[in-house]
Amino acid sequence: MNSLAVAFADTTVIAKRNLIKIKRVPEILVFVLLSPIMFVLLFAFVFGNAIDIRGLNYREFLIAGVFTQTVMFGATFTAAGLAEDMQKGIISRFRALPMSRAAVLAGRTVSDIAYNLLSLVIMALTGLAVGWTIRTSFGEAIAGFALLLLFSYAISWVMASIGLAVPSVEVVNNAVFMVLFPLTFLANTFVPSNDLPGGLREFAEWSPVSTVTQAVRELFGNVPANAPEPPSWALDHAILYTLIWIAVIIAIFAPLSVRQYKRLQRA
Repeated sequence: MNSLAVAFADTTVIAKRNLIKIKRVPEILVFVLLSPIMFVLLFAFVFGNAIDIRGLNYREFLIAGVFTQTVMFGATFTAAGLAEDMQKGIISRFRALPMSRAAVLAGRTVSDIAYNLLSLVIMALTGLAVGWTIRTSFGEAIAGFALLLLFSYAISWVMASIGLAVPSVEVVNNAVFMVLFPLTFLANTFVPSNDLPGGLREFAEWSPVSTVTQAVRELFGNVPANAPEPPSWALDHAILYTLIWIAVIIAIFAPLSVRQYKRLQRA
Protein backbone atom coordinates (compact mmCIF):
# COMPACT_ATOMS: atom_id res chain seq x y z
CA MET A 1 0.00 0.00 0.00
CA ASN A 2 1.23 3.50 -0.77
CA SER A 3 1.44 6.17 1.93
CA LEU A 4 -1.88 7.77 0.97
CA ALA A 5 -3.74 4.46 1.18
CA VAL A 6 -2.10 3.71 4.53
CA ALA A 7 -3.09 7.14 5.87
CA PHE A 8 -6.69 6.63 4.70
CA ALA A 9 -6.92 3.16 6.24
CA ASP A 10 -5.44 4.34 9.54
CA THR A 11 -7.73 7.37 9.62
CA THR A 12 -10.74 5.09 9.12
CA VAL A 13 -9.69 2.89 12.03
CA ILE A 14 -9.20 5.88 14.36
CA ALA A 15 -12.51 7.41 13.33
CA LYS A 16 -14.28 4.10 13.96
CA ARG A 17 -12.63 3.87 17.38
CA ASN A 18 -13.91 7.34 18.30
CA LEU A 19 -17.45 6.56 17.11
CA ILE A 20 -17.55 3.29 19.08
CA LYS A 21 -16.93 5.43 22.16
CA ILE A 22 -20.48 6.79 21.82
CA LYS A 23 -21.80 3.30 22.58
CA ARG A 24 -19.25 2.67 25.32
CA VAL A 25 -19.83 6.06 27.01
CA PRO A 26 -23.57 6.81 26.60
CA GLU A 27 -23.22 10.07 28.55
CA ILE A 28 -21.65 11.58 25.42
CA LEU A 29 -24.73 10.70 23.38
CA VAL A 30 -27.00 12.23 26.03
CA PHE A 31 -25.05 15.50 25.85
CA VAL A 32 -25.11 15.48 22.04
CA LEU A 33 -28.89 14.99 22.03
CA LEU A 34 -29.97 17.24 24.90
CA SER A 35 -27.66 20.21 24.39
CA PRO A 36 -29.07 21.31 20.99
CA ILE A 37 -32.63 20.85 22.20
CA MET A 38 -31.88 23.03 25.22
CA PHE A 39 -30.30 25.78 23.09
CA VAL A 40 -33.19 25.92 20.63
CA LEU A 41 -35.92 25.94 23.29
CA LEU A 42 -34.08 28.38 25.55
CA PHE A 43 -33.41 30.98 22.88
CA ALA A 44 -36.73 30.50 21.12
CA PHE A 45 -38.87 31.00 24.20
CA VAL A 46 -36.67 33.43 26.17
CA PHE A 47 -35.79 35.77 23.29
CA GLY A 48 -38.54 34.80 20.85
CA ASN A 49 -41.00 37.43 22.05
CA ALA A 50 -38.45 39.98 23.25
CA ILE A 51 -36.57 40.74 20.02
CA ASP A 52 -38.31 42.08 16.94
CA ILE A 53 -36.88 41.35 13.49
CA ARG A 54 -38.84 43.39 10.98
CA GLY A 55 -40.19 41.22 8.18
CA LEU A 56 -39.36 37.86 9.78
CA ASN A 57 -40.38 35.74 12.75
CA TYR A 58 -37.48 35.91 15.22
CA ARG A 59 -37.45 32.14 15.62
CA GLU A 60 -36.65 31.76 11.94
CA PHE A 61 -33.88 34.34 12.27
CA LEU A 62 -32.59 32.61 15.41
CA ILE A 63 -32.19 29.00 14.27
CA ALA A 64 -29.23 29.63 11.94
CA GLY A 65 -27.40 31.34 14.78
CA VAL A 66 -28.08 28.44 17.15
CA PHE A 67 -26.87 26.02 14.46
CA THR A 68 -23.60 27.95 14.13
CA GLN A 69 -23.06 28.19 17.88
CA THR A 70 -23.73 24.48 18.40
CA VAL A 71 -21.40 23.21 15.67
CA MET A 72 -18.64 25.48 16.97
CA PHE A 73 -19.02 24.12 20.48
CA GLY A 74 -19.42 20.63 19.03
CA ALA A 75 -15.97 20.99 17.48
CA THR A 76 -14.54 21.14 20.99
CA PHE A 77 -14.99 17.36 21.17
CA THR A 78 -11.76 17.24 19.18
CA ALA A 79 -9.74 19.19 21.75
CA ALA A 80 -11.29 17.42 24.73
CA GLY A 81 -10.87 13.98 23.12
CA LEU A 82 -7.20 14.53 22.29
CA ALA A 83 -6.50 15.98 25.74
CA GLU A 84 -8.16 12.96 27.36
CA ASP A 85 -6.15 10.57 25.20
CA MET A 86 -2.98 12.43 26.16
CA GLN A 87 -3.79 12.11 29.87
CA LYS A 88 -4.55 8.39 29.60
CA GLY A 89 -1.41 7.63 27.58
CA ILE A 90 -3.33 6.50 24.51
CA ILE A 91 -1.55 9.03 22.30
CA SER A 92 1.79 7.59 23.45
CA ARG A 93 0.57 4.16 22.41
CA PHE A 94 -0.51 5.44 19.00
CA ARG A 95 2.89 7.07 18.49
CA ALA A 96 4.57 3.71 19.14
CA LEU A 97 2.54 1.98 16.41
CA PRO A 98 3.54 1.80 12.72
CA MET A 99 0.77 4.07 11.51
CA SER A 100 0.32 7.36 9.66
CA ARG A 101 1.20 10.34 11.86
CA ALA A 102 -1.76 12.30 10.50
CA ALA A 103 -4.28 9.49 11.11
CA VAL A 104 -4.88 10.18 14.81
CA LEU A 105 -5.77 13.81 14.13
CA ALA A 106 -7.65 13.20 10.88
CA GLY A 107 -9.61 10.35 12.43
CA ARG A 108 -10.57 12.52 15.39
CA THR A 109 -11.72 15.47 13.24
CA VAL A 110 -13.64 13.23 10.83
CA SER A 111 -15.41 11.32 13.60
CA ASP A 112 -16.48 14.56 15.26
CA ILE A 113 -18.43 15.43 12.11
CA ALA A 114 -20.79 12.62 13.19
CA TYR A 115 -21.39 14.35 16.52
CA ASN A 116 -22.22 17.61 14.80
CA LEU A 117 -24.39 15.92 12.18
CA LEU A 118 -26.43 14.29 14.93
CA SER A 119 -26.73 17.63 16.73
CA LEU A 120 -27.92 19.35 13.55
CA VAL A 121 -30.60 16.70 12.95
CA ILE A 122 -31.91 17.06 16.51
CA MET A 123 -31.80 20.86 16.32
CA ALA A 124 -33.59 20.93 12.98
CA LEU A 125 -36.41 18.78 14.29
CA THR A 126 -36.68 20.90 17.44
CA GLY A 127 -36.61 24.08 15.37
CA LEU A 128 -39.42 22.85 13.13
CA ALA A 129 -41.41 22.08 16.27
CA VAL A 130 -41.07 25.66 17.59
CA GLY A 131 -41.93 27.41 14.33
CA TRP A 132 -38.80 27.42 12.17
CA THR A 133 -39.43 27.03 8.43
CA ILE A 134 -37.12 26.27 5.51
CA ARG A 135 -38.34 28.45 2.64
CA THR A 136 -35.95 27.32 -0.08
CA SER A 137 -35.43 24.15 -2.09
CA PHE A 138 -34.28 20.81 -0.73
CA GLY A 139 -30.91 21.22 -2.43
CA GLU A 140 -30.30 24.65 -0.89
CA ALA A 141 -31.25 23.32 2.54
CA ILE A 142 -28.77 20.43 2.19
CA ALA A 143 -26.12 22.95 1.10
CA GLY A 144 -26.81 24.94 4.28
CA PHE A 145 -26.26 21.91 6.50
CA ALA A 146 -23.17 20.91 4.51
CA LEU A 147 -21.68 24.39 4.97
CA LEU A 148 -22.22 24.15 8.73
CA LEU A 149 -20.47 20.76 8.84
CA LEU A 150 -17.56 22.06 6.75
CA PHE A 151 -17.19 25.02 9.08
CA SER A 152 -17.25 22.77 12.14
CA TYR A 153 -14.63 20.52 10.50
CA ALA A 154 -12.33 23.52 10.04
CA ILE A 155 -12.82 24.57 13.67
CA SER A 156 -12.03 20.99 14.71
CA TRP A 157 -8.49 21.43 13.36
CA VAL A 158 -8.08 24.54 15.53
CA MET A 159 -9.31 22.48 18.47
CA ALA A 160 -6.85 19.69 17.60
CA SER A 161 -3.98 22.14 17.92
CA ILE A 162 -5.31 23.30 21.28
CA GLY A 163 -5.86 19.75 22.51
CA LEU A 164 -2.24 18.82 21.77
CA ALA A 165 -0.87 22.02 23.31
CA VAL A 166 -2.95 21.84 26.52
CA PRO A 167 -3.13 18.16 27.54
CA SER A 168 -5.74 18.64 30.26
CA VAL A 169 -9.46 18.26 29.64
CA GLU A 170 -10.37 20.79 32.34
CA VAL A 171 -8.02 23.47 30.99
CA VAL A 172 -9.14 22.79 27.41
CA ASN A 173 -12.82 23.19 28.29
CA ASN A 174 -12.24 26.45 30.16
CA ALA A 175 -9.93 27.92 27.51
CA VAL A 176 -12.18 26.99 24.59
CA PHE A 177 -15.28 28.33 26.33
CA MET A 178 -13.59 31.69 26.99
CA VAL A 179 -12.75 32.05 23.28
CA LEU A 180 -15.78 30.57 21.50
CA PHE A 181 -18.49 31.99 23.75
CA PRO A 182 -17.76 35.68 23.02
CA LEU A 183 -17.11 34.93 19.33
CA THR A 184 -20.60 33.49 18.93
CA PHE A 185 -22.19 36.53 20.55
CA LEU A 186 -20.04 39.18 18.83
CA ALA A 187 -21.73 38.27 15.57
CA ASN A 188 -25.13 38.30 13.91
CA THR A 189 -26.04 34.93 15.45
CA PHE A 190 -28.78 36.22 17.74
CA VAL A 191 -29.26 39.87 16.75
CA PRO A 192 -28.59 41.71 13.47
CA SER A 193 -25.05 43.09 13.29
CA ASN A 194 -26.53 46.55 12.62
CA ASP A 195 -27.80 46.59 16.21
CA LEU A 196 -24.28 46.29 17.66
CA PRO A 197 -22.41 49.45 18.68
CA GLY A 198 -19.42 50.96 16.84
CA GLY A 199 -16.36 48.76 16.64
CA LEU A 200 -18.27 45.66 17.66
CA ARG A 201 -20.51 46.09 14.61
CA GLU A 202 -17.51 46.26 12.27
CA PHE A 203 -15.95 43.21 13.92
CA ALA A 204 -19.21 41.29 13.56
CA GLU A 205 -19.62 42.24 9.90
CA TRP A 206 -16.31 40.59 8.98
CA SER A 207 -16.38 37.72 11.45
CA PRO A 208 -16.58 34.25 9.83
CA VAL A 209 -19.10 33.37 12.54
CA SER A 210 -21.40 36.08 11.13
CA THR A 211 -20.86 35.08 7.53
CA VAL A 212 -21.53 31.37 8.05
CA THR A 213 -24.71 32.34 9.92
CA GLN A 214 -25.71 34.74 7.13
CA ALA A 215 -24.93 32.12 4.47
CA VAL A 216 -27.06 29.52 6.23
CA ARG A 217 -29.94 31.99 6.60
CA GLU A 218 -29.80 32.67 2.88
CA LEU A 219 -29.71 28.96 2.02
CA PHE A 220 -32.67 28.29 4.34
CA GLY A 221 -34.59 31.35 3.13
CA ASN A 222 -34.64 32.95 6.58
CA VAL A 223 -33.52 36.44 5.53
CA PRO A 224 -35.97 39.21 6.58
CA ALA A 225 -38.23 40.56 3.84
CA ASN A 226 -37.05 43.92 2.45
CA ALA A 227 -33.80 43.51 4.34
CA PRO A 228 -31.30 46.36 3.76
CA GLU A 229 -28.17 45.77 1.72
CA PRO A 230 -25.50 43.87 3.70
CA PRO A 231 -23.17 46.41 5.34
CA SER A 232 -19.94 44.65 4.28
CA TRP A 233 -18.53 42.72 1.34
CA ALA A 234 -18.18 39.68 3.60
CA LEU A 235 -21.89 39.55 4.42
CA ASP A 236 -22.84 40.36 0.83
CA HIS A 237 -20.79 37.34 -0.34
CA ALA A 238 -21.34 35.25 2.77
CA ILE A 239 -21.02 31.79 1.17
CA LEU A 240 -17.82 32.62 -0.71
CA TYR A 241 -16.26 34.40 2.28
CA THR A 242 -17.08 31.46 4.56
CA LEU A 243 -15.56 28.94 2.14
CA ILE A 244 -12.39 31.06 1.97
CA TRP A 245 -12.17 31.04 5.78
CA ILE A 246 -12.71 27.27 5.88
CA ALA A 247 -9.90 26.70 3.37
CA VAL A 248 -7.53 29.07 5.20
CA ILE A 249 -8.20 27.56 8.63
CA ILE A 250 -7.63 24.00 7.40
CA ALA A 251 -4.54 25.02 5.41
CA ILE A 252 -2.99 26.57 8.52
CA PHE A 253 -4.09 24.35 11.39
CA ALA A 254 -4.02 20.89 9.77
CA PRO A 255 -0.25 21.02 9.06
CA LEU A 256 0.34 22.82 12.37
CA SER A 257 -1.47 20.09 14.33
CA VAL A 258 0.41 17.31 12.52
CA ARG A 259 3.70 19.10 13.27
CA GLN A 260 2.75 19.32 16.96
CA TYR A 261 1.96 15.60 16.96
CA LYS A 262 5.34 14.77 15.43
CA ARG A 263 7.08 16.89 18.07
CA LEU A 264 5.34 14.84 20.75
CA GLN A 265 6.76 11.73 19.13
CA ARG A 266 10.31 13.09 19.25
CA ALA A 267 9.80 14.15 22.87
